Amino acid sequence: MNPPTTVRTRGGRVAVVTAVAGTVFIAADAFWLSFTALADLARRSGVDAGQAWAWPLIVDGIIVVATVAVVALAGQRSAWYPWGLLAAGALVSVTANAIHAVVAADADVPGVLAACVAAVPPLVLLAITHLTVILTRPLPVSIEPAEESAPDEDMPDAPPAPLAVVPMRRAGRELAARLREQGWSNKAIARHLGVHPSTVGRWFVPPALTTAEEKETP
Repeated sequence: MNPPTTVRTRGGRVAVVTAVAGTVFIAADAFWLSFTALADLARRSGVDAGQAWAWPLIVDGIIVVATVAVVALAGQRSAWYPWGLLAAGALVSVTANAIHAVVAADADVPGVLAACVAAVPPLVLLAITHLTVILTRPLPVSIEPAEESAPDEDMPDAPPAPLAVVPMRRAGRELAARLREQGWSNKAIARHLGVHPSTVGRWFVPPALTTAEEKETP
């Protein structure tokens, strides 16, 4: 008996929607924290204040786009490229956030601690974006298969392939005879050949009666 296929219930859909809403909220917060840090680092590095906002969009944006591409191309040979972009984007974002934290941190805060705190938003953005994409992917919904009926007591464990139609009476009788030798009942043979049980019964009457019956049949 095949195992039942899991079907997403109404409660499961509500849980997925709630999880997606939470991941989007967390991703937005992580993106905002990383955005402000990278924009400030760009201004400190000489980028014009009116253009500094574009730099964090490029760095963190590649993380979001590459994550979606990785999920979309999962299992394909071309998936190595978005994986490479994802790794490069994450490395640049984490490193830039850590450098900004060291540069802008107060003297009372150790540089290592500031760098670790600043590295959390881009890492969370990476993880939460991947989770959001996975949650929003459409899942194939299939109906749970019905339970298989118990095998007929008269049927053997491994019957031959059933015949939809028996075009020739002689072929049907020969097959019926072979099944009878294997221990099949008339009812099981009739079901297998698609004929009435009384027809099978007439096939196994004494030869004299069978010959008389064939003569009467036009």
